[in-house]
Amino acid sequence: MPRTTLRQLNGLDDTPAKLADATLVLIDYQNTYTTGVMELDGWQAALDAGARLLAQAREAGTKVIHVINDGGEGTPYDIRAEIGRIHPAVAPADGETVVVKQAPDSFFGTDLGEHVDAAGRTDLVIAGFMTHMCVQFTAQGAFLRGNRPTVVADACATRSLPVTGTELDARQVHHSALATIADLYGVVVPTRESLSRAES
Repeated sequence: MPRTTLRQLNGLDDTPAKLADATLVLIDYQNTYTTGVMELDGWQAALDAGARLLAQAREAGTKVIHVINDGGEGTPYDIRAEIGRIHPAVAPADGETVVVKQAPDSFFGTDLGEHVDAAGRTDLVIAGFMTHMCVQFTAQGAFLRGNRPTVVADACATRSLPVTGTELDARQVHHSALATIADLYGVVVPTRESLSRAES
């Protein structure tokens, strides 16, 4: 029997966001995570899911905000170089907002909150890289500022991590992060199709 979540204890709504009534925040779909030292397990499948989510959002007229991390010149997060740019599969269209951050919480030290508030939507749909880091902490940041995030699980990916002398594989890290989000900070859905069902 599933344990009670903090969301349930606090009477929070677990209905997934309706994409047409939300703002889509795509986090760090950068080339950083597709090659080299930071290559994520399952990045291609997650990127493909993110591209489908983005196409659905554009079709629905959803406000889209792209977030990228700038780690500075010479790093894998150098947004001035090819390695740090947004992958072409989810590249911003003309008029779509791009927010540059330097911390895992995309709201910290950026104008993301202003863009979210200007869109006038409480609900956010969040997807991107990495699940356990910028996706999780942006969902937390959104929750703490009064937004209601829904994270699309298959459009996120992460990597294996060492801990206390062992290694958690990427799937474990991914699901642990999603469980943390779903316990309090937001709603987690498996795929964008779950958002479609919320539309009806």
